[in-house]
Amino acid sequence: MAQKPKWVVEKERDRRAAAQATIWLFGLHAVRDALSNPMRERLRLVLTKNAADRLGEAVPASGMTPEIVDPRKFDVPIDPGSVHQGAALEVRALDWGRLEDVARPGQGAPLVVALDRVTDPHNVGAILRSAEVFGARAVIAPARHSPPETGALAKTASGALERQPYLRLGNLGDALERLKALGYLCIGMDGDAPETLGAAAADLRDRPAAIVLGAEGPGLRERTRSLCDRMVRIDPAGGFGSLNVSNAAAVALYALREGRDG
Repeated sequence: MAQKPKWVVEKERDRRAAAQATIWLFGLHAVRDALSNPMRERLRLVLTKNAADRLGEAVPASGMTPEIVDPRKFDVPIDPGSVHQGAALEVRALDWGRLEDVARPGQGAPLVVALDRVTDPHNVGAILRSAEVFGARAVIAPARHSPPETGALAKTASGALERQPYLRLGNLGDALERLKALGYLCIGMDGDAPETLGAAAADLRDRPAAIVLGAEGPGLRERTRSLCDRMVRIDPAGGFGSLNVSNAAAVALYALREGRDG
């Protein structure tokens, strides 16, 4: 039998390791939403008496038996500075399935958010919140240049991580090509783009669209930019000014969501 190439062996090893890895979610909001998510594989629940009281029926409804601990001995592997509110839950990462299944247009004109090397978990958490509010099908990002599910990301997402598909894929450019094959237009965001978001939004309302945002500073990579069908900018009211990537995502989602059914 032929020996597998080294890259195949490494990929299979990484996949097995990811399947076994666990995450500690913390904070009352993040823990409550994870307890109510039937898709979430839950392993261990650690609570103070006060947190258990505040979570109320969410704990027995989840079928879990919590470990009640002294607030002074809250011994779970999270950053000591984390604001855990006496609640921590060990889980496995969510599996949202294939991009084509999550993003398939069907009826209506869906939206997807694509992030090119946006690595700050607080930005990604905020984008997940906006994506949920405006009904995006998914937030996608390259696996090697995006934050994985962590307690910090979940806390910033304020529950959206449990409901908003977040797909970290092998290659963002390939993912954009797969979306284009489904009929999506890729709309790149750039402060120096020739077209404004407002002008573009009017004639994009009946088309599936992927809003493509890059990291603050570097922006979109060359291949990512080349795959965008249109490049647009958000015009500031004054002569200068810019938004961080999470705020830009919220503005773009709002502008493109108006009048859209998807």
